[in-house]
Amino acid sequence: MDMRTRPYRSVLYIPGSRERALEKARSLPLDAVIFDLEDAVSPDEKVSARKTLSEALCTSYGARVRIVRINGLDTNWGREDAKAVVAMAPDAVLLPKVEAVEQIDALAEITGDLPIWAMMETPLGMLNAAAIAAHPKLFGMVMGTNDLAKDLQTRFRPDRLPLRTGLGLCLLAAKAHGVVIVDGVYNAFKDVDGLELECAQGRDMGFDGKTLIHPAQIETANSAFAPSEDDVYLARRQIAAFAEAEASGQGVAVVDGKIVENLHVATAREVLAKAEAIEAITAE
Repeated sequence: MDMRTRPYRSVLYIPGSRERALEKARSLPLDAVIFDLEDAVSPDEKVSARKTLSEALCTSYGARVRIVRINGLDTNWGREDAKAVVAMAPDAVLLPKVEAVEQIDALAEITGDLPIWAMMETPLGMLNAAAIAAHPKLFGMVMGTNDLAKDLQTRFRPDRLPLRTGLGLCLLAAKAHGVVIVDGVYNAFKDVDGLELECAQGRDMGFDGKTLIHPAQIETANSAFAPSEDDVYLARRQIAAFAEAEASGQGVAVVDGKIVENLHVATAREVLAKAEAIEAITAE
């Protein structure tokens, strides 16, 4: 399955320094894992975390996409992280605080053909999102909403109104260039109702999934970003109705009192493809 088209409903951050957490991730119903060498690892563990993570990645994580977040190339650890990641051979490398295409270029000089993902978490990153998403080595974007909120000097709101401009700019960029994009974390991991609302908002905006900070959040994200039974049922009816209309020489069909055109059929096919992809990776 192509890395761009597979599901990314649930993307869990795991510290690269914690052996027990690295092992547990193999049994969690995740679509992807971000193995973190940056924020989740203290300065005195940065070097040893590379070795710990390298050993962990020698063993299979099944169908889960393996993404390694390194430290920035402008830090004391970033370049050595990037070199180490090449040897680890994950599915992608994630660069923090991306603000310009030159940062992607600099990383690609070290990591070669390894797909690159970008953390989008600063105001300048939001303003340059379109150019970043257009980079040929970029496969995915991850919203860093905590850092963005800090830089914007905003407050937490359930509707995330202060963040919507930045979220929207990155979404437009990702969709324009066929790049995967996952929403930021929800910090209150025991607040299931709040997580459900934020997942629903992210799904309706167009995000492919949600980054998570705790395994307890996985089920909610998987449910929110997967097509429901009703979605699949409607998609099948729309495709069948449009095929019948075409066969009779008509350009549109009607399902449940609503017009169905080519664009609706394209969306319906995407719904079915996503449902089938989720079923496939669940079975692996």
